[in-house]
Amino acid sequence: MLRLIVLFLLAAETLTAAPTFRNGQWRALLERKDGNDIAFNFEVKDSAGKKILYLRNAGERILVDDITREGDSLFIRFPFYESQLRARVTPEGNLEGVWLRHLASDWLRVPFRAWYGENYRFAADQSTAGKISVAGRWAAVFRATNSADTTFRVGEFQQSGSRVTGTFLDAGGDLRYLEGVVSGDSLKLSCFDGTHAYYFTARVDGDSLTGGHYYAGATAHETWTAHMDANAKLEDQFAMTKWKKDMPFNFTFKDLDGREVSLSDVRFKNKVVLVQIMGSWCPNCMDETRFLSGFYNEYHSRGVEIIALAYERSTDFQRSQASVRTFQQRFQVNYPMLITGVAVGDPQRAEKTLPQLESIVNFPTTIFVGKSGRIEKIHTGFSGPGTGQHYEDQKQEFYTIVNELLAAQH
Repeated sequence: MLRLIVLFLLAAETLTAAPTFRNGQWRALLERKDGNDIAFNFEVKDSAGKKILYLRNAGERILVDDITREGDSLFIRFPFYESQLRARVTPEGNLEGVWLRHLASDWLRVPFRAWYGENYRFAADQSTAGKISVAGRWAAVFRATNSADTTFRVGEFQQSGSRVTGTFLDAGGDLRYLEGVVSGDSLKLSCFDGTHAYYFTARVDGDSLTGGHYYAGATAHETWTAHMDANAKLEDQFAMTKWKKDMPFNFTFKDLDGREVSLSDVRFKNKVVLVQIMGSWCPNCMDETRFLSGFYNEYHSRGVEIIALAYERSTDFQRSQASVRTFQQRFQVNYPMLITGVAVGDPQRAEKTLPQLESIVNFPTTIFVGKSGRIEKIHTGFSGPGTGQHYEDQKQEFYTIVNELLAAQH
């Protein structure tokens, strides 16, 4: 009798045990109300006795190691962006839940589902694989919904069979690592990095991409078209941000420990200083910080300083401090990171923080200050590693400028 009771209890425990969050490949959808769901992939692994996952976008793998479990509920917190997935593990072992992103004063909520064991992003008609190619450079024009405003971008795509990877370059840098397919005459690309969720569609018509749609986040939508153009290029990124050359350049903000730091401090005197206008919410800033962190370690002993000025979603110092500190630790930043206290969405952000600039056009923006303390050059945006040769060329430009400023007498 006792043996039967034990067996019954073991069986009951098995029946009520929470479903396992399984290791392996997953396919997920962020479910927009308009039905244009944004697909992405991730891989789950065990590491040091806990679950971790990697978001996968083309050649990018973003480590997410803050995962907790309470019963059948799963909390996946992304390393940046004040963003997370909250989901229930279903009896079938899949996920159902919501993507949460902390905005300035509210939370964005988008329904989310994921299926275990699915390794594709978009289904593709293999009978047409390789017959239509989008590989190359494209001049693209995006049009905001219900607006005459347009944005010029340059598309750079690579293709193998039906699989397509690449990005769009624009004034801010790029639209991340995009991955998708050409199936028949249809192009589909997407990306999800924890805060930015993008989905592009278009019809391939010879050297043109027509009827394009660009879906971002929960509701944003633009239309776009493009034509193949090997010579397509953006406006000079050193000409986008203007400054008042007759006004002294200086600022004072608090660092992550609450201490005031000024450009006029002794440590920056007679130094070449790079002032990085950034935000912990900004993926192109993440790419630039990864580069500048190593650059600083290489050039600091030669008389180069870097100061980051953070414009966060909130004006609350403690909230901004927590976000930027996480960012600092992840990229092992050894140069000062200051909190401006002005929100990224403030239309007067330049006037309130850096009145020497006519405007802050985009994030990131890098100000090159010579030994005399004068602004010598300003670079707008940052093209990350997803842009290939553009990224390499841009890094070389930074090295060249800094070396020239170091060699100058003033």
